[in-house]
Amino acid sequence: MKLAAYCIAMTMLFGQGIPGTAGFQQVTVPDPSGKPLSVGIWYPSNGAVSNARLGMFTQSVAVNGAVLGNHLSLILISHGTSGSLASHYDTALALAKAGFVVAAVTHTGDNYMDQSYAGNRKDLTDRPRQIEVVLNYMLSNWPEHSQINAERIGMFGFSLGGFTTLVAIGGTPELSRMAELCASRPDAPECSFVKQHHGDQLEPSPSKPEWAHDTRIKAAVVAAPAVGFLFERGGLARVSVPVQLWRAENDQQAPDGWNSAVVRRELPRSPEQHVVPNVDHFVFAAPCSEALAKAAPALCQDAVGFDRKAFHEKFNQAVVTFFSRELNRS
Repeated sequence: MKLAAYCIAMTMLFGQGIPGTAGFQQVTVPDPSGKPLSVGIWYPSNGAVSNARLGMFTQSVAVNGAVLGNHLSLILISHGTSGSLASHYDTALALAKAGFVVAAVTHTGDNYMDQSYAGNRKDLTDRPRQIEVVLNYMLSNWPEHSQINAERIGMFGFSLGGFTTLVAIGGTPELSRMAELCASRPDAPECSFVKQHHGDQLEPSPSKPEWAHDTRIKAAVVAAPAVGFLFERGGLARVSVPVQLWRAENDQQAPDGWNSAVVRRELPRSPEQHVVPNVDHFVFAAPCSEALAKAAPALCQDAVGFDRKAFHEKFNQAVVTFFSRELNRS
């Protein structure tokens, strides 16, 4: 009886059980309005696992292994500035091992190889559109799309990926607030970033942008959202899906006062909130490999005594639990 109860509980929690093995594919998705998008796809599999390189990381996956299961929930991932599809690979692995399909995109114009959109309005407006392109691909053109439950779609976003996620679930930012922030807080990190990249986000917008909202997304995890102040004064009023919101207590890249605090205040439905004490912005990115620590040490420097790997085990489990609960309601 105890074993049966345990199996029932696990099935209720994860929707389709815990296969414990992740398959992985990397695909190129055509974008009618831009460059082709590089997308990493993780999913439950019973294929043979081996160590495979992914950028500056190594992951244990069944490369191109068969997809295990049906009616699988899908999670989209949007990385932060200068990131890539690999930026949250450990979270993607945790989700895949719990029975989810995960699709992480490398955003055009704002990744570790290409910063042509950085600091520009196009970065903010194009990211949600790219997510829509990836979702369309996963539900219609991915060879295994029939194994996805189109009613159970979630999204995870970190930093500017958090902004992207908030737009995708219905948020409408006001770009003129960037100039307002920099007039009142000229030393804000966001203002320094735009000036460093000679971006146009401080200039008046010649036209009202179109924002890509997607009602197919039913739940969202937002970690350390950047430029949250763009949603002030009603910008998140139309968000109706449940949100899990994470922030770093000592965030120097997206300070709480005009970022996460704005998101908490503006969301019509109070998010599930988590604060990680005594840490900075990049704590939500995957634990660094030796290669990444050498190439980008600023991304890997945590508070003395803080174990990012140990934190991510808890963080990833909380993300899995949230999506399992919220997407299984539909």
